[in-house]
Amino acid sequence: MIIKKALSFCMAAAVATAALAACDSKNKKVPGGEISVVDAETTAEATETALTTVPVETYPDYPVTYPVIEKKRMGNVYEAEDALMTEGLVFDDTIPEKKQDTTEESDDIAISGKHYSGDGYVRGFKKDGSSYVIFEVDAPSNQHYDISFSIASDKAVNCRVSVNDKETATFKTVKDSEFTLITLYGVFLTKGKTSIELRSLDGDMKLDYLKLSNNTSLSAIKYDADSNLSNKEAEESAKELMGFLTENYGKYTITGQYASDETNKELDLIYQTTGKYPVIRFSAMHNSGSSFDSTFKDIDACADWYFRGGIVGLMWYWEAPSKKPSVYAKETDFKLSEAVTDIDIAKLSQEEIRGLYGEGKISEQCYGIILDLDNMAGQLMSLKNKGVPVLWRPLHEASGDWFWWGAGSVRDYKWLWNLMYTRYTEYFQLDNLIWVWNGQSEKTLVDKDTFDIASLDIYLSPEKEFGSRYEQFLALQNIVGKEKLIALSECSTLPDTDMSFRDNSVWSFFGLWYGKYLHDETGAFSETYTSKDSFIKNYNSDGVLTLDEYTILRGGEKLVPQYDESVTTAATTEISTDSTNTSDTTAYTETTAAVW
Repeated sequence: MIIKKALSFCMAAAVATAALAACDSKNKKVPGGEISVVDAETTAEATETALTTVPVETYPDYPVTYPVIEKKRMGNVYEAEDALMTEGLVFDDTIPEKKQDTTEESDDIAISGKHYSGDGYVRGFKKDGSSYVIFEVDAPSNQHYDISFSIASDKAVNCRVSVNDKETATFKTVKDSEFTLITLYGVFLTKGKTSIELRSLDGDMKLDYLKLSNNTSLSAIKYDADSNLSNKEAEESAKELMGFLTENYGKYTITGQYASDETNKELDLIYQTTGKYPVIRFSAMHNSGSSFDSTFKDIDACADWYFRGGIVGLMWYWEAPSKKPSVYAKETDFKLSEAVTDIDIAKLSQEEIRGLYGEGKISEQCYGIILDLDNMAGQLMSLKNKGVPVLWRPLHEASGDWFWWGAGSVRDYKWLWNLMYTRYTEYFQLDNLIWVWNGQSEKTLVDKDTFDIASLDIYLSPEKEFGSRYEQFLALQNIVGKEKLIALSECSTLPDTDMSFRDNSVWSFFGLWYGKYLHDETGAFSETYTSKDSFIKNYNSDGVLTLDEYTILRGGEKLVPQYDESVTTAATTEISTDSTNTSDTTAYTETTAAVW
């Protein structure tokens, strides 16, 4: 989908008008609901302050562009013996033997037969990572391709794939001595000659061939998410915000930025750099043991941002209720398993729960969990009372073992999620929350009736191209289903807007983390993770939504998505998946069942 924006927007200091040809004039639903007279005045004053803080250079809208895609069916095989190879690699046509145990008492017997393609295979890869094979392939059209390697190895060997000298993916071979297809899904190639390098990083293997075929998985990505919230008693502003997110899903990516404190210096820096503010102000609330004093400023800053016209996103760096409080499992002695109880405590009062604790029916850890949950509920209640809907992302990155809530069993994590969800929605009636599940794996998937949005946190080392991260997008949608919005809740750089539309993986929103991912030690914009030109282009792209545009939508203006006739829509995919806070890419292959 190619999008252009045609809209007029006003600022206190200037008026800019952009008019572009229209193709689709769907009316957009505007989130936010009615605002009281007092709130409306607050909004006007806050918006004026936010948008006129520092005069900046203005930039033109950038249309979403990428090469015209022409889907063609094909499945060409390129034999390894015909490829370019480094010194030391040799051709072999010896028939591989696989040992198979027939009975418990018998000796292993060798099974032979021609298991390779062509005349043979290539072997002799060195352990120092210096050995590689280069296939020169001929792509018949601009489209997404599946690249498959037929490999046999006696042990798991780490491999890296580069396309035209650009690292694309890494994967591990299967250690069963049988030729097995390992596939990278949805790699975009332009028409013509392409160089594909396969390098062994740490051992020998038998490489038979490369197969290049047209991709079909990317076209499976859909944007028809359910706008109904999991909390059936959700208040109107939360429903309207969710309706806006689902209606514009696949049409725009909504911009978001984490703020390190109430000063909003990160958001102001983005405005100074790009001429645009992000729509979503994300904040990571952090209790200090049993004290939640530091969260009050976060809550006030969130409310202020909402009344300036933006969206609020919150997460919780929850220090465990312990004498050694920390969010990190290795720094606390708190064990979630010791808090789990079979007693249904989610809707009990603190007095009733204190009674259970006094009677020894629940543990000190369980009682501590409830006290912390209730303290945080009080902070969220403040936003509810002000009419502020919240993208609420608790218990993040549960697939990893670095936070205490993810370090134990999956059963314990799901117990804690359900306890929080039920206590917040039914006992405290926090009907302003839109629940974001960030478990990041199929095994940590909670009841789909207890969350509204599924999200990933993706960090790459700065030298790696971030691209669209379509492989993770597809993998997550396969886990949670097409009825859930898919979002990028944390990232080290902005997803490339052009690539996102090309790869049919338009995230609902993104949230760039603060610190080194945005600025240097002096507070100036840093190009370590994202170049300034790229940052400006993405924030001014027709494929993203920024605060000025979102504010106009709240006022009733129409945002019209359009198609550029010179460019066509994207196709499909799935390939390598990155774990949270890692810099490596692991191929999603036909031989693996999980994606994290």
